[in-house]
Amino acid sequence: MPILGAILTPHPPVLLPEVGRGREQEIAATGRAMEAAAEAVARWNPDVLLLASPHTVLYRDYFHIAPGTGGVGDMSAFGAPQVRIEARYDVELREALIHKAQVSGLEAGTLGQRDPALDHGVLIPLYYLRKAGVTCPIVRMGLSGFSPLDHYKLGRCAAQAAEELGRRAVFVASGDLSHKLKADGPYGFAPEGPVFDQQVTQAMADGDFLSFLTMDPALCEGAAECGLRSFQMMAGALDGLAVAPRLLSHEGTFGVGYAVALFPVTGQDGSRRFAAPYAQAKRDRLAELRAREDPWVRLARLSLETRVNTGQVLEALPEGLPEALTRQAAGAFVSLHKDGQLRGCIGTISPTRENVAWEIVGNAVSAGLRDPRFPAVSAGELAELEYSVDVLGAPEPIASPDQLDPKRYGIIVSCGQRRGLLLPDLEGVDTVEQQIDIARRKGGISAGDPYRLERFQVVRHR
Repeated sequence: MPILGAILTPHPPVLLPEVGRGREQEIAATGRAMEAAAEAVARWNPDVLLLASPHTVLYRDYFHIAPGTGGVGDMSAFGAPQVRIEARYDVELREALIHKAQVSGLEAGTLGQRDPALDHGVLIPLYYLRKAGVTCPIVRMGLSGFSPLDHYKLGRCAAQAAEELGRRAVFVASGDLSHKLKADGPYGFAPEGPVFDQQVTQAMADGDFLSFLTMDPALCEGAAECGLRSFQMMAGALDGLAVAPRLLSHEGTFGVGYAVALFPVTGQDGSRRFAAPYAQAKRDRLAELRAREDPWVRLARLSLETRVNTGQVLEALPEGLPEALTRQAAGAFVSLHKDGQLRGCIGTISPTRENVAWEIVGNAVSAGLRDPRFPAVSAGELAELEYSVDVLGAPEPIASPDQLDPKRYGIIVSCGQRRGLLLPDLEGVDTVEQQIDIARRKGGISAGDPYRLERFQVVRHR
């Protein structure tokens, strides 16, 4: 059997005695579990490790597979340069994987390497695997901004390539869990943190890989998770295989979730193919969201779909719109998301059209076709898009950042003719300092430039 099993590992540098200098004892259960997982892999005696790390080169629209014949890395960045590990790459398997991925319609390859050094997401699992006597070559894979299904497919391509070449492979999914488990942790606390860790560790214990694919993107974002896409790739590598799941440990001592799990393959199981169930679950969720859309969001969708499908702009407003859309003017932002990732966002700070409805009509088209950060939305993507519409209240000047609240108020940062705006209640924007910094940079305003602050409230429609 080409895939012997998989291990799921965290990568906290403090786990290594050379870095932790005693603090590793505070997560001793994680260390023992890492040793047990590495010893299991040694017993499996693989020909190659398929290793996915969140800290390997990452692109929004490309899976980066490490090029060359090998790599080396050390823990100098964490005060332990003596921890140095070399790894050989399985070049033949890497090229077979890339070919399979490209045939499957995935953007993957060796282009764009920024740093050839092994990252700590690779080094830490290899540290334990080397201690256990596992010295085989690896294929080192980065994550991307693509969908859960695309990560699953890449893992499946890796397993298929290994099978065709007769490699006995083990998948190593490197990734921490939530970074928001404790108020006194380095990243603070968010209520989503413990919920995410509970859900994902339950999925590990049960071998419920479909849950890796269908977790709520808002929950994942709020929890500041790290490794889910590695786990999705691992699930794809184990497509159609029976496993005996073992959750070896889970700790959150430092405010970051560390889990170790083991998935030995025990045979074939056609019921454990999760691409089709995921696609159906996604269709069901999108249909439910669409059924709940209010007139603001339905108008945005109608506008963009009309433009993409016919090439024509909407010439007349649909009948029966609420008076709040047709009898008042205001600035409005239209945001598009796909697979939990931003797909476009364009808006106006103050009204530029006769009413809110026409403001939405114009900005929906711009969000889909004219956001310079993204390619234009294609007809094939329309069914996968989620829309939100923010109608802006009038901006008011403020004298101090103390008058801001990133959950309640959006902000405008101005310096001369330069202005940067940030909407309120955005995932990952938790402090006033973050809000000001992002808005300032959006407006091309340098940190040392004098600036004015305004705040505004929005009514958000989803």
